Amino acid sequence: MAEQQKKTGAFDIRVVIAALVGIYGLVLTILGIIADPDEVAKAAGININLWGGIAMLVFAALFVLWARLRPIVVPVEEQARAEAAKTEE
Repeated sequence: MAEQQKKTGAFDIRVVIAALVGIYGLVLTILGIIADPDEVAKAAGININLWGGIAMLVFAALFVLWARLRPIVVPVEEQARAEAAKTEE
């Protein structure tokens, strides 16, 4: 018989990392969109905030995709043993 399994879901560290990087990426993208042209000219004409923000958003999307396609699976029996060990302490 197949062993029961449980997915970790929102407690997966990849989701937390994706959320943090995504928030920073969104802020940088917005700052890049509203950037002063004089400030962009100082950086050799490259809007670093915009490109950095877009890269961070792509990175966050890839982390979420990775977490969805390959979720961490915890066998229910091991989880029950761990909970039983906690209650015995």
